[in-house]
Amino acid sequence: MAREAAKDLAESAISKARTAGASYAEARVMATWERQFALKNGEPQPSYFAQGYGIGIRVIAGGALGFAATNDMKRSAVNEIAAKAVRLAKASSKVLREPVALDSSRPARKKWTAPETKKIENADASWLRGVLIDIEGRIADGRAGVKIPGRILYLGAELEKRFYVNTDGARVEGRLPRVNFFGSLTALEGGQTAQRFVQQGETGGLEVVRRVGLVDIVEREAKVMGKVLKTAAKPPTDTVDVVLSPELSSIAAHESVGHPQEADRVLGREGAQAGESYLKADGLGRRVGSPEANVSDDPTLLHSNGYVPVDDEGVVARKRLLIKEGVINEFLQNRTTAKEFGLRSNGASRSVSFNREPIIRMSNTFVEPGDYTTDELLKEVKHGVLFKTFTEWNIDDKRLNQRYVALEAYLIEHGELKGLVKSPVLEITTPKLWGSVKARSKHMEFEAATCGKGDPMQGAPVWTGGPETLLAGIRLGAR
Repeated sequence: MAREAAKDLAESAISKARTAGASYAEARVMATWERQFALKNGEPQPSYFAQGYGIGIRVIAGGALGFAATNDMKRSAVNEIAAKAVRLAKASSKVLREPVALDSSRPARKKWTAPETKKIENADASWLRGVLIDIEGRIADGRAGVKIPGRILYLGAELEKRFYVNTDGARVEGRLPRVNFFGSLTALEGGQTAQRFVQQGETGGLEVVRRVGLVDIVEREAKVMGKVLKTAAKPPTDTVDVVLSPELSSIAAHESVGHPQEADRVLGREGAQAGESYLKADGLGRRVGSPEANVSDDPTLLHSNGYVPVDDEGVVARKRLLIKEGVINEFLQNRTTAKEFGLRSNGASRSVSFNREPIIRMSNTFVEPGDYTTDELLKEVKHGVLFKTFTEWNIDDKRLNQRYVALEAYLIEHGELKGLVKSPVLEITTPKLWGSVKARSKHMEFEAATCGKGDPMQGAPVWTGGPETLLAGIRLGAR
């Protein structure tokens, strides 16, 4: 993307929109580059290569929002799309109950890039294939101690370049390289099966593969599946203490805190695909957990999969304290919802493509660390279960009732891990889960994920994270 060409087109678009009658206009030019390679049971699949270049234009006219986009990057076509966005807004204004307004967020003027050592553009099909062949060599043909007849491995490298302007004065340019891996492993032993999905990803260049230890991670996951199938005993189904690993803490934070605290859901505007919220607009200040329940979302974490230092409304992003000492402290906001709450946006507006309107999204959602070492936290448990990894999770549309089934899980007796237990099930409500938090470790880990929301669907890269989290007095089930 030529910087000056993108800037000129974006400036022309918002100027045309104002001339056509918009009270506010913004333009976002995006250029994307992606390569992906896959192995299915050791067999190479067709490599994938894609490029995109286009502009999205959003306006307010007559008190209503209008959005239009194009990949025809001629000035005449871009100006026509700007005028079309205004026409759409004016048409919508005829049935609008309340006019749309934006908060007074300070417009960002910033150029940013994610740290990168080995340029992402050097990720050709042979490099991607080589990494997957290395993984395949560790887990195929029983080499990890168990037969894994179902192995699907994907490795992708992608680059996003963005240029954003609006009529409030924001001017933002960003470069975002990213590497992502996804693996689906199905193990077989003695007529029983186990399935594990492995996802790893960070922003940065090709150094990400080595930095996260990708090959070793997948090999370990394969070995654990064999141990579970061969040695896991029945789990306890009485009332126990439950220790959630960083992986389990993280998925719980993402699904039962991050999603229901997106302000568009709270206001009843986001029911598509990813559901609604058990919370209402008066939920700020509501207690939903113990004083040990602390959950945040932070788009500024370097190397994170959800790194977004400036959002897609030209607002400098910051850490959001979603639950503070068990109390709902803030919602994820964009400029429109913030205006309704009498606040300022906390920089949570994201779009995954030039032809998708930005909506409120999480970035990196996590349980905050506590004061215990991992060993100290385990010693607090007389009788319990450690949920180390999950093989299944479910949550209802309002993010209230949820279920987690562990793959790797251990019985805890008097502070010591005693052996693997098979498929313990945690079924719990959101207030019960966070109300049961007794302690958190200092040890933090993050997992890559793709967060789905919107219609049309927008799959946004995120991190989920947390420490070991101790829940007191939980009744488990078994599958």
